[in-house]
Amino acid sequence: MVQKTYFKTKDYCKVKFAFKPENAETVEILGLNSDWENAIIMSKKKDGTFSAEVNLPKDSKHEFKYRINETEWVNESEADGQKLNIYGGTNSIITI
Repeated sequence: MVQKTYFKTKDYCKVKFAFKPENAETVEILGLNSDWENAIIMSKKKDGTFSAEVNLPKDSKHEFKYRINETEWVNESEADGQKLNIYGGTNSIITI
């Protein structure tokens, strides 16, 4: 799930990511703001859902993926779109 909260007086949008993969110990978000090196660590809740909140600049577009247990790459099913990547797969797209 991706939930966007816009503020009239701010130049950014607060984006809440929530993801519930099976048998996951860790989930990270990579690619936001074109940063594929520094992961955003999602926090795990008691029900097994992982979540994170990120501020992203208005009028921007971002490619991203979830990385589960530091090995498995997964797209967001509710993303604004998908884009082919250089590895022959796709990345999720979020448009702010």
